[in-house]
Amino acid sequence: MKAADLLAARMRSQGMADVRFADAESLLAWMGCMQAQDFGQAKWAVGMRCGLTEMEIDTAFNEGRLLRTHVLRPTWHFVLPADVGWMLRLTASRVKNFCLPYHRKLGIDAAILKRSKKVMIRGMEGGIALTRMELAALLRAAKIDTSEIRMNFLLMDAELDGLICSGPRKGKQFTYALLRERAPVQVCLDGDAALAELTRRYFMSRGPATEADLAWWGGMTLGQARRGLEIVGKELERVRVGEVEYWRGGNVGPGGMKEVVLLPAYDEYAVGYKDRGEIVPAEHVKQTFHGLKPVVLVRGRVAGMWKRRVEKGKVVVEASPLDKWNKATEQGVKKEVRRFEAFATSGLSEK
Repeated sequence: MKAADLLAARMRSQGMADVRFADAESLLAWMGCMQAQDFGQAKWAVGMRCGLTEMEIDTAFNEGRLLRTHVLRPTWHFVLPADVGWMLRLTASRVKNFCLPYHRKLGIDAAILKRSKKVMIRGMEGGIALTRMELAALLRAAKIDTSEIRMNFLLMDAELDGLICSGPRKGKQFTYALLRERAPVQVCLDGDAALAELTRRYFMSRGPATEADLAWWGGMTLGQARRGLEIVGKELERVRVGEVEYWRGGNVGPGGMKEVVLLPAYDEYAVGYKDRGEIVPAEHVKQTFHGLKPVVLVRGRVAGMWKRRVEKGKVVVEASPLDKWNKATEQGVKKEVRRFEAFATSGLSEK
């Protein structure tokens, strides 16, 4: 397989070459979960793969058809209610280990975590969604320190324990709700079964990729990634690019490639792989933060940057090249800009 075919196959796997998904739920069922610490950009990551408007994704989020919580790695992801439990059981312990040095530095011990969770549960029982500020007020009333960045770690630990997750927004503010009330029906997977499912979804939706890519994305050890491949490897296809071995879903051919894409910040096309050398030219790594800023893809590779602003009630995009664009690329960028502006402007009247 050639490098260009690798990128085309990844675009096809990720649903970027054409619109293959009817709604956010079917996309997330395919992708497993999608990084979402930048909420606005993450909505575009969903919208560009489904043909949905921003307003439609906001509705799905507020209704709890997709959740936003800490899973896989110490950052937020969109995940289906049915999948959040088994993913947390598989990955939460490593994220907790990452947090431990911060807990020690901030004076957060097991007793404080236990007390804070009791306060959160009492405050949200019965379908009550609370903002971060409302939860902080409850914790302070219980003599729990929420200063500095302590609140971040108290909330994250409760998420990792599967107690809380995203609730519907209150205006522009995010809320938290009890996970058992937000996701009453969950798939039950543990151990090797959960590892196999995460491995399967990763390579089906992001292949061709390496075992190191899986370990990075899944917040797991290389040994776990290899165990996952040992279990599901017969369902996948092996390909080589030079000396590197990749795995992918067997039904994904080279496929077509979308010529121009406005890639959102922290999109899975970039953040889903440990090695981004194929998509980010070395001279643009620093400026684009390894391709994790909002970038313009041209034939699968980073070739520009973009940003949005609101002007006279409309969303306007400014796109600029990192290298000179030819006329065909300029036309492709304009078309993609119009697609994003239509997506984002749809939600302005609701805000």
